[in-house]
Amino acid sequence: MHDLVSNIDPLDDLEREHISDSLAWIEGTNDIFRRVKPAIPSRHLVSYVVVVDPSDHSVFLVDHIKSGLHLPTGGHVEPGEHPLVAARRETREELGVEADFTITGTEPVFVTVTETVGADNSHVDVSLWYVIAARRDTRFILDPSEFRGGRWWTASEVRTSDPRQFDPHFRRFLEKLCSSATDSV
Repeated sequence: MHDLVSNIDPLDDLEREHISDSLAWIEGTNDIFRRVKPAIPSRHLVSYVVVVDPSDHSVFLVDHIKSGLHLPTGGHVEPGEHPLVAARRETREELGVEADFTITGTEPVFVTVTETVGADNSHVDVSLWYVIAARRDTRFILDPSEFRGGRWWTASEVRTSDPRQFDPHFRRFLEKLCSSATDSV
């Protein structure tokens, strides 16, 4: 875990702070996994999976029922599970497709430390953000008990929408993704 987090190149001072906080947490605990829903222990590891269409860099977000937010898919890393395995599992469970890591590879590209919102007791998610590829015409199979639906968003739509409808760090993630896409061209 330590290597996964320390190998992330931070976008800004806030991500640098989240990396430092995450590393201190990893070094200071013997349990990074959620053991009992919703919040035991009160801080635990999450794998976010952001679906990106490589042709236009639009992103697919789900309308998450519990949080009331448009979020990437993903979820809590199970005890003993590697976050990449969790990302693959969550992609199958939540979208009904296999994860394609051809855009940025199999390493997380972003890390955040966030207090959750929604119907459950609040807790802190230390989230590793992975990127997977899918085309806009991909047919996803979404769980209606977990999601109201899902849709593709362009970077412009995200930037001009109310930021309170997304994960509080999503715009920064998108900025990082778009800047890395520009750098590789």
